[in-house]
Amino acid sequence: MSDAADQTPAVNRRKALIKAVIFAAFIAAAIGLVRFTPVQDYLTPDALSGLLADAGLWAPLAFILIYAIGVCLFVPGSVLTGLGAVIFGAYWGFVYVWFGAMIGAAAAFCIGRTLGRDFAASLIGDRLRKYDDRIERNGFAAVLYLRLIYFPFTPLNFGLGLTKVHFRDYFFGTGVGILVGTFIFTFFFGTLKDVWASGDWGALRSFKVFFSIGLFVISFFIPKLIQKVRKA
Repeated sequence: MSDAADQTPAVNRRKALIKAVIFAAFIAAAIGLVRFTPVQDYLTPDALSGLLADAGLWAPLAFILIYAIGVCLFVPGSVLTGLGAVIFGAYWGFVYVWFGAMIGAAAAFCIGRTLGRDFAASLIGDRLRKYDDRIERNGFAAVLYLRLIYFPFTPLNFGLGLTKVHFRDYFFGTGVGILVGTFIFTFFFGTLKDVWASGDWGALRSFKVFFSIGLFVISFFIPKLIQKVRKA
């Protein structure tokens, strides 16, 4: 009985290590697929528009799926968001980008939790364990804060999967946290696209354009504002 009990931790560590190796291989393959294969050729407005045109009425769902997959493949969120705004406009682009980002964020979190959590937990010392426990207790607030300060989207999705944060807190914290940034970026790029498409360069002096530029600039000050509020 004792022999079996002694072997159990070793077996668990071996399983955790195997999953961690698979996790690392997945990340390496995902990054390599986007950077060193023709996949990157489709990450342009013209190429993606042509691809979505073939989808017809299913184009929004196709884009949401492409966005979600792109998130898991480490395609920069700013690139995907800009493409959504250019193709679908400021408002529908915002809707489709948000849903795609949420699905991709949930998938990346589950991949990180399934393949990397056990190994990460075995490496956590007493000092880091305190932070791990804290994010478990205050998951929603912690995730919301990290989203509002524009922490890199995809690395954070996978990284939070390695922590003890509950999926419910992660999901809702992400959903609320990315609303502001997603709207600002889609509104900005969508507005500039409308001006470009119309050819009316005088529209660059319109309120909508100045408003979108103002929102875009303000978005970079959000992290500092949040830090000041937290210190107050």
